[in-house]
Amino acid sequence: MKLLKKTLSILKIIFPSTKFEVLIFLFFVVLYGTNAWFIAENFRIVYDDRIPWDAYFSFDNRAIVQTGGGFERHPLSNYFFDFIRDFALWISGNHYNSVFRLVLSLFSTVVIALANVSVFKYLNNIIKLPLKISLLILAFYGLFVTNILLSFTPETYTYTLLFLSIFNYYSAQKIKEEKPISFGASILGSIFIGGLTITNIVKVYIPFLFEKKIFWNWKKIGWAVAKIATSVMVFLFLFMLRLNFNFQNFLNKTEEQYDKFSKPKVTPLWDMITSWFFGGNVLFSNYEIRDYHTKDKTFYYKALFMDVYTSAFPYFFIGLILLIVILSVVKNYKNKLIWILVISFSIDILIHCVLKFGLHTSYIYGGHFVFVYPLLLGWLFFSYRNKTISLSILYGVIMMMTVYLGFNNFYRLGEFYQFLETYYK
Repeated sequence: MKLLKKTLSILKIIFPSTKFEVLIFLFFVVLYGTNAWFIAENFRIVYDDRIPWDAYFSFDNRAIVQTGGGFERHPLSNYFFDFIRDFALWISGNHYNSVFRLVLSLFSTVVIALANVSVFKYLNNIIKLPLKISLLILAFYGLFVTNILLSFTPETYTYTLLFLSIFNYYSAQKIKEEKPISFGASILGSIFIGGLTITNIVKVYIPFLFEKKIFWNWKKIGWAVAKIATSVMVFLFLFMLRLNFNFQNFLNKTEEQYDKFSKPKVTPLWDMITSWFFGGNVLFSNYEIRDYHTKDKTFYYKALFMDVYTSAFPYFFIGLILLIVILSVVKNYKNKLIWILVISFSIDILIHCVLKFGLHTSYIYGGHFVFVYPLLLGWLFFSYRNKTISLSILYGVIMMMTVYLGFNNFYRLGEFYQFLETYYK
């Protein structure tokens, strides 16, 4: 009986648990699924066996689907994608055709819809915002570039966004109830989150810092250390198993990847940070088409990348989002849950903006951190709960931003369709 209750509580965290959450889930499945179906059915860009990488916005669909990506960055992702690929092949009759692409894309659609439900759960159950505010934030968030692109893209980021959203909701719930994070959650978090992108494993352990009076009780410290150590050992064992226990290979490959992806680009550093790291995951910019080919030069293809913003308004829009983030932290600086989000986001800022790893294509990394925006926005609304005028102004601002975001991103999505029609029919 106890095991059954535990299982049901886990399912309630992961899946929609109320009629309204089911409606939200179905809404996003239909919204994203229509787009995913159209792209997978009519164009070969989601999966083309001839294209190894970078066909659109630097996503590595084929490499991810076939191998789970490089082990140095995605240590356990092959286990996830072996199942997804085999299932898609089973449905398609062992053919890499439109049915195969459709299954991959609809998996992504369902995953992003579930991630959006997790954000709603946080807004509704943790922050306890009025429904109309939660729905406005969710509509705003649902139009983000990251959500649109990942909703039809078979990538590690797609599943990372789901697992991080779920874990943040779970850990916030535990801290709010003044309960410790369980052994099972620590282990599963390290495997599912760290296994898809190794640097994200740190985010699994951030909530331990904010458990009630953890630094005043040696027993609590001991239990926290035991949970972290156990989850790390399980993760390392599975990782080393994939490497055939050749850890030196991992070190060599990591150094090679850092050298490759952290070299300075022609674009000014401030513009890469603004247009691609902070902005590219939210608001589409102009596109740039480049000529690409396979290593052996047997197949040539066109690749699509985001350019930096070319007018003042997008910079103003992203500036407003950053102002909201900063204001939310300032207004809620005594709140433990705020600092979990801030520290988590800071890890990505360090990796991409300070160390410059992948900064030139940082618009693809949104699955690691973009969920932080709506949650911090939710906390900002919470801080103005007793100030009617300020609340109304903020609500109006976000509504106007949502309308602009929708027009801009759907217009750019139309341009993306033109690219597909021209080169990937």
